[in-house]
Amino acid sequence: MSVRFEEDTRHLATAPVVVGVDGSEAADAAVTWAAETAAQRGRELRIVHGLDLAEMRRIFEPYDVLEPSVLDTLRARGVDLVTRCAQRALDTAPGLRVRTEVSKSDPVRMLLGYGGTAYLVVIGASGATGLAAHAGSTMLATTSHAEGITVVVRGDPEAGGHVRREGPVVVGLDCGPAGERALAVAFEEAAERRAELVAVHVWDEMNFGRYAGESYSLYPPPNVEIREEALVAERLAGWREKYPDVLVNSRVYPTDAAATLLAWSRSARLVVSGSRGRGRLASLLLGSTSNALVQHARCPVMVAHPDERSRS
Repeated sequence: MSVRFEEDTRHLATAPVVVGVDGSEAADAAVTWAAETAAQRGRELRIVHGLDLAEMRRIFEPYDVLEPSVLDTLRARGVDLVTRCAQRALDTAPGLRVRTEVSKSDPVRMLLGYGGTAYLVVIGASGATGLAAHAGSTMLATTSHAEGITVVVRGDPEAGGHVRREGPVVVGLDCGPAGERALAVAFEEAAERRAELVAVHVWDEMNFGRYAGESYSLYPPPNVEIREEALVAERLAGWREKYPDVLVNSRVYPTDAAATLLAWSRSARLVVSGSRGRGRLASLLLGSTSNALVQHARCPVMVAHPDERSRS
């Protein structure tokens, strides 16, 4: 295990759960989820809203946005929004420590600013209509570029948008070094939520052994799955020792990673994924699997970005 949480700033007692709001129903669901999590972990909840004045200036005539009456109206609406969301959080978790912030910055820049110091950065699955929407760009930009851990709160459309609070924590397990951060976070979440952990590893014959530094051609196809299961067991062994109370169920599939994890999201309470792609996709800030999950999963998705400060 290479991730040492004691050196991770997100585990400082002062690290808050940060949730971005924009007035949408998706953001309201994110506030409720974030409030429950902050209360469970004994952490402050910080509710933040970006006015995005630069975008306003781009869309409207500059002098209109600079008018004091316009600025005052925008700020007042922002304050009303975070105040309403703070009450929603307190209704969810009475006694919760809540702070609010209204920034003139755009939402993405504001949320990215919290990435390195927040315990979690939480956002809804889609934006509001009108100027606050950004057509989902805030969600994608934040999950792509943020430091630390980002959660996109998604509900199940087949259950009326209900955000599931039962079921296992599911993690996409990459047997290469890039997946260690996601695995560490997933074990912690399963322990905190007293949930079963399902570790899902997907392989294909052509790429087998690639992440272990071996060629798939060294093994006959019938033995590939056995070898992959052995790699998974080896990767999980140390974490099982660290979290002996977590029930771990490992699954190995010879199929598409995104499709497999999306299928698991139908029954999971949380899916955890690393942030980067494999092979040629490794240079991307958000891998194709994580990208598919944050846009299409049927439960909350936690994207674990590498944290070089907490690696040995």
